[in-house]
Amino acid sequence: MNYLRPMLWTNQLIESVDFYVNVLGFTCEEFNEEWQWASLINEGVSIMLAKPNEHMVFETPIFTGSLYFNVDNVEQLWNKLKDSCQVCYELEVFPWEMKEFAIYDNNGYLLQFGENLI
Repeated sequence: MNYLRPMLWTNQLIESVDFYVNVLGFTCEEFNEEWQWASLINEGVSIMLAKPNEHMVFETPIFTGSLYFNVDNVEQLWNKLKDSCQVCYELEVFPWEMKEFAIYDNNGYLLQFGENLI
């Protein structure tokens, strides 16, 4: 395996692209309206967004985990996002030497952001 690029399903493709681009600072590399698919990038992090096709059973987004983003300045990002996003937990330092917080995207997917303090 060389690379992991999550594919997040959504019934709100345009709104999701807008959230990742305008709120989190991703760039939309490609948007294909016919395929109902988009590819986004923010430095070394890539995500795909798509409306599920007829082969996939999908009603609402469900994901039992989270997407965890390692960042360099988590406090700066927290100050940017805390008032414009639904917060899961506020910025805190954990015993495993990570300073992190978590928010939900517009679909309800859990996004965690952490900075290694070691």
